[in-house]
Amino acid sequence: MNKVFLIGRLTRDPELRYTTNQSAVANFSIAVDRNFRREDGTQETDFINIEVWNKPAENVNKYLKKGSQVAIDGSIRMDRFNDKDGNARTTYRVVANNVQFLSKVDSVEADSGVSSVKPSDFNVDDTTDIYSDFGKDIKVDEISDEELPF
Repeated sequence: MNKVFLIGRLTRDPELRYTTNQSAVANFSIAVDRNFRREDGTQETDFINIEVWNKPAENVNKYLKKGSQVAIDGSIRMDRFNDKDGNARTTYRVVANNVQFLSKVDSVEADSGVSSVKPSDFNVDDTTDIYSDFGKDIKVDEISDEELPF
């Protein structure tokens, strides 16, 4: 299973472009703190490239900017290629299925010049909650001790 959940802040403004068939794609990176601190107490941080498509890409471009906090749900993609010198290279990115805006609406309004931003503006019609029925068909009293793997 290839599933990633991240919470971080944008390290740069999103870059929006359109493919030849007019699909929107936005690229940005986020800084994600690790649960590890160096001996001097400083926080370890990873910088992760994110790619998001279609209507969510347009919303990301419209409402987010450098410093905005987001939660990302997606999968890791790996690309292999040869650089101009013929050396094999590998890059990784997270392709987001869902981007949740975590920054306060007031700060988005004040810093971006967007007026009258409401939480309903962030809803995207083409996404669904794939976990809405998770666990509904499991009855705890139907599981016997012999069925447990531990």
